[in-house]
Amino acid sequence: MKVISIINFKGGVAKTISAINISYALVVGHGARVLLIDNDKQGNTSKFFGLHSYEAPSLSDVLTVKGFDIRKAIFETPFEGLHVLPSNMNLIRANKEILLDVARPQQTRLKKALRQVCTGTKEYDNAESYDYVIIDNAPDLSMSAINALVACDDILIPIKVDQFAFDGLDQLLEQVEEIREFNEGIRIAGCFITMYAQNNVNVQGHQAIRDIGIPVFDTVIRKTVKVDETTFLGLPLLEYAKNCTAAQDYEALVAEYLDKYVTGISTNEGSGLRV
Repeated sequence: MKVISIINFKGGVAKTISAINISYALVVGHGARVLLIDNDKQGNTSKFFGLHSYEAPSLSDVLTVKGFDIRKAIFETPFEGLHVLPSNMNLIRANKEILLDVARPQQTRLKKALRQVCTGTKEYDNAESYDYVIIDNAPDLSMSAINALVACDDILIPIKVDQFAFDGLDQLLEQVEEIREFNEGIRIAGCFITMYAQNNVNVQGHQAIRDIGIPVFDTVIRKTVKVDETTFLGLPLLEYAKNCTAAQDYEALVAEYLDKYVTGISTNEGSGLRV
């Protein structure tokens, strides 16, 4: 099982849309079983799939209730192979509780909980297992975000090219280095450009990110109104408009990631835009 965090400390860069569509592309394009974790108090991923609730268990319970069975907070979506662990505003309280609870480790709670749905974990032989866990993170540094970084194998960083494109990137890179104390194997798999338009600003911005010295995906996610439409319908792009540019781009991004980091899984680079 590979755990991937979608994160950027800057808002408005399409983290949630990316997490949803990367997850769905893994399911429909590669036959993977995917758990999508909503790690944002706004709960937009949960709302997208109609799973936002204050009655049902959520990520807050996973992070604060000792011995909590994570499987009780995982819910099916209309799409076979894709499950969601939802969130809500209770995550604000959960982050405070984690900080106040010094009797238990604070940074490793999500990592420990995910062992319950990890293939081959001896004490959970009958557990539901997933090939990938995708974590949609809020644009802030909270204890739940730290837990996500400690639990993950790879980090994907969506970036929208504008005058604020690099805001928070330095802080994120610094935080990743600090997290290595708890997660030596954490890796920045790469940045990818979202809401891309074929103009000088985006072309130069793509190169500027490369010049920082961190990995950058060749595939970019092109801007399209279809993305906004999916938020009203609760349908991933590959389900709603599979031939639109952004749908093709997310498909290609997943293929590029698998080709680079998951040997032997993907042999197709996809038909998305690569620059």
